[in-house]
Amino acid sequence: MVWVSTGANKICVYDHCKPKNVFSKYVLLCGGDDTGIYYSVLGKEKFFRLLKESEEKIKNGEGEDLIEELLPDEIFSYVGFYDIANPDGDYNCFPFSEVFTKTKLSTKPLFRYFVEIKKPSLVIYGENDEYAWGDINKVINILKSYQPDFEYITINDADHGFTGKKKELAEAISNWI
Repeated sequence: MVWVSTGANKICVYDHCKPKNVFSKYVLLCGGDDTGIYYSVLGKEKFFRLLKESEEKIKNGEGEDLIEELLPDEIFSYVGFYDIANPDGDYNCFPFSEVFTKTKLSTKPLFRYFVEIKKPSLVIYGENDEYAWGDINKVINILKSYQPDFEYITINDADHGFTGKKKELAEAISNWI
């Protein structure tokens, strides 16, 4: 199974919910820290206000309504934002910002689903991943501290979407498989 960005988060959650599944190994590309990114971009006050507002809208049956004040280029429903940004939610699989900034957002163990994976896994990031907190080596080292037996690859000059580096990405995955 191969997924990119929050898709890597979905693999972690899927494996947590169904560890005995049809997949023999995983490829996780650019596991994302959406919670940390939104916290960083929105600031503490606005982040937690929107999170609380989202939770209230969901409880009132208005979760599918769109948030009008998120980020200029983003459109989210309250449910969508809450799912991705909730520090204690399932998508918060790669909380790099909590490690880097020493800001405690989640009450749950960091990398809790990532560490549970028992299947052979390949983790790939682009060297210039714009969502990796500026230091891909630190990101990889954090992940290695939680899953030292996984294989880790950094693709040189690649961004988060592997723009212009799809061939190198395909080769790395096929060589590993």
